[in-house]
Amino acid sequence: MTIPPAGPAPLSTSTAPQEYVLILRCPDGPGIVAAVTAMLAEHGANILESQQFDDRRTDRFFMRIRFVETGSPEPVDTWMERMAPIGDRLEMHWELFSATAPFRTVIMVSKFGHCLNDLLFRWKNGQLNMDIAAIVSNHPDLEHLARLYDIPFHHIPVTPATKAEAEERLRQVVADLDVHLVVLARYMQVLSDAMCRDFSGRIINIHHSFLPSFKGAKPYHQAFDRGVKLVGATAHYVTADLDEGPIIEQDVTRVDHRMAAADLVRAGEECETRVLSRAVKWHCESRVILDSDRTVVFS
Repeated sequence: MTIPPAGPAPLSTSTAPQEYVLILRCPDGPGIVAAVTAMLAEHGANILESQQFDDRRTDRFFMRIRFVETGSPEPVDTWMERMAPIGDRLEMHWELFSATAPFRTVIMVSKFGHCLNDLLFRWKNGQLNMDIAAIVSNHPDLEHLARLYDIPFHHIPVTPATKAEAEERLRQVVADLDVHLVVLARYMQVLSDAMCRDFSGRIINIHHSFLPSFKGAKPYHQAFDRGVKLVGATAHYVTADLDEGPIIEQDVTRVDHRMAAADLVRAGEECETRVLSRAVKWHCESRVILDSDRTVVFS
C-alpha cells in the first residue's frame, strides 16, 4: 500500500505571494548558506526566518529557511527546479513545504484522553498547523470527544489474534485520508516493525519518562511507591525499538513526599500534554530534522 508523502504538498491556487519552508541536511563545508540564500535573493524571495546547525560529531550541516515570494506567485515546481542544482552539487537531502498548508493527521488513542483532549483544543484554537482527518482507537471510550469536535472516529479493536488485520485497517485509513502524520496520544498498542519502517519520521509517540524503571500497569503508582522526586515525559518518533526512537522533546515536573499517587498521575499527565503538543507543533511547522538516531529541532 502506498504511503503518503512526509508533509503537505506546497501547492496553492492563490494569487497572493506564497510562504515556503525549505529544510536541508548535507555534508558540512563552505558556501552552503551563501548558495541557498543567493538563489532566493536572485529570484525575489524574502527570508523571514533562518536557522542552522553544524554537527561537529558527524560533520553534517542542517538548515531551515522560511521565505515568502515578493513578486508574482510562481509554481512550486519552479522553486524546486531552482533548488535542485544546488542540492545536487552540495549532496543535500532537501525538502520544500508550504509554510501554511496543514499536515493531514490521524490521532490514535486508547482509554486515556488527556493528550487527545489537549491536542483537539489547541487544534481548534489554531495553535497547531494540522488538519485532523480522523481519530483511531482500539476502544470506544473516547468517541464522544471526536463527536464533540466533529471528527470521524474509527474504532479498530486489537487482540493478539486480530492484530495484523487491525493494522491493515489502520493502513487503509491512513491511505484513504492521505495522512502525513500519525500521533500516538497514549495509544497503548505496539505497532509492527513494518508500519514503523514505512512511516519512519512520521509517527510521534508520548510516554512517561520512567521507562525502563517502571514498566507495565500504573507506572505513576510504582513511582510513588519508590518516592520519586521528578516525573517527566518524552515525545519521540516511533521505531521498531519500543520507546527508543529519536527524541523530539522532553520535560519534567518536580514532585515531593506531600503528594499522593493521584497527584503524581495528574502532574505526569500535564507534563505529557505539554511535551506532546510541542513535538506535534514543531513537526507540523517543519522544524524537526532527523539526524540518524537523533533530531535537530529548530524550535
